[in-house]
Amino acid sequence: MSKYNYKRRKSSVAKAGGVEIGGENPIRIQSMCNTNTNDTDASAAQARRIADAGGELVRLTTQGVKEAANMANIKKALLDSGCDVPLVADVHFNPKAAFEAAVTCDKVRINPGNFVDAARTFRKLEFTDEEYAQELEKIRSKFVPFLNICKENHTCVRLGVNHGSLSDRIMSRYGDTPAGMVESVMEFLRIAREENFDNIVISVKASNVIVMVETVRLLVATMDSEDMRFPLHLGVTEAGDGEDGRIKSAVGIGTLLADGIGDTIRVSLSEDPECEIPVAVKLRDYITARAGHEEIEVPESVLPGKARDYAAKLPYDEFPVMDVDFSLQPDWHYVSTSMSPVVYQDEKPVVLTTSSDNRPGAFKSWIDRFVAQGGRNPIIVMMGFLTQNPEDFQIEAAADFGPLLLDGYASGIAIVASEKFTKEEVASVALGILQAARLRISKTEYISCPGCGRTLFDLQKTLAEVKANTSHLKGLKIGVMGCIVNGPGEMADADYGYVGAGPGRVSIYKGKELVKKNIPAEEALPALLDLIEG
Repeated sequence: MSKYNYKRRKSSVAKAGGVEIGGENPIRIQSMCNTNTNDTDASAAQARRIADAGGELVRLTTQGVKEAANMANIKKALLDSGCDVPLVADVHFNPKAAFEAAVTCDKVRINPGNFVDAARTFRKLEFTDEEYAQELEKIRSKFVPFLNICKENHTCVRLGVNHGSLSDRIMSRYGDTPAGMVESVMEFLRIAREENFDNIVISVKASNVIVMVETVRLLVATMDSEDMRFPLHLGVTEAGDGEDGRIKSAVGIGTLLADGIGDTIRVSLSEDPECEIPVAVKLRDYITARAGHEEIEVPESVLPGKARDYAAKLPYDEFPVMDVDFSLQPDWHYVSTSMSPVVYQDEKPVVLTTSSDNRPGAFKSWIDRFVAQGGRNPIIVMMGFLTQNPEDFQIEAAADFGPLLLDGYASGIAIVASEKFTKEEVASVALGILQAARLRISKTEYISCPGCGRTLFDLQKTLAEVKANTSHLKGLKIGVMGCIVNGPGEMADADYGYVGAGPGRVSIYKGKELVKKNIPAEEALPALLDLIEG
């Protein structure tokens, strides 16, 4: 892998039903049903819509053995209609459901944070070495029988860790960190390797894009150090909906795809599942089109840290700078990456453009060479986008600027867009990208899950109502979560949270503190607003 020249990481191959993941195969696209898994007709119909939209795998929640068993009926209904899309069972807290799903499904997702351990109890935060070893043996005693069933049935396994869903044992040694998420996966992978089971896909996800990218990169490095090449599933959890959800997903997933990392992706939007597919396809195709681009120069030396940390500070209150109407100073240095870096004797910003087919790689190469030669001018990265489709514009801009912003290459961004878009629309995309990268907060951020069969209220309607009443609260992060599985953990970064607790019941959080438990859904939004208003 290279941060300058695009080339996909070579992984091993996993197989779910008739779909191979990893190796030389295309990056696979998938989504998840939000139907009740016990409702065979509704689940099969929605899975078919996902497949018709281009989804190559479909996941459903299997919170119990009953739901896991019904996956066989959903599979039959799909096959009877001429659709053989592989079905994936999503299991949390219930090894028995995983055992059943290994027989009925093409692939089973388990969460190492709660497959054996009780996640997030916070009852025991200190473990001796002996106690830690005993806990690992407990994992082996449950995980190996599960793997044996998967071997017998040729079932693929996804080990899926989410930020905020780590066990007390992992938390005791690593905290809720990228290192903890990676170790949570590696414990299971080492057992799988000892058992000669390699039909595995891995995901490590977070709603915080910075955490997600850092964790996946650390996982790849850790696997490489232990000679493992398992394929990776990428996603930003609880990305939200609309423009914000698309931009946040494209910044995170796009940055990793640009690294060459990723074998299957799921864009998690709080919308109908089939709406996720075109977004994922556009993102995948936009990045992979870089394959075979003209070689980009690899710098001989690169200074440690982030390039923008070496730059002079811009004389503006807001950082990074955002320009969409060319109001920047005309006497700044305008340079292309096709020109060799020159060290300037002033501190005027450099506005950098490129004609490379791999724009992030070309920018990184030029800026690294510029900084290594002593250049200290702030860099404003300028890119143009010809598309007139709003969704394409959001995805392309986020995927191109994301790797530069997350890796510290720009002190500002400038966007040239089609005349179809107003200055306000372009500015909204620019500010959304900066907010997704956690560099400049200009609006309320919503951490909102896409919903699944566990969700017991109208998630899309609720999110719209919450947004309508809170979108003026610049800087706040509000979580709207369908259920308890990932709710408190994934929204641990939020200031306030609205979490489904049961049929028609909701719990309200302030940070990690449960303020109102299991209240009627009709009382939940007023309670949330009262809490925010103090």
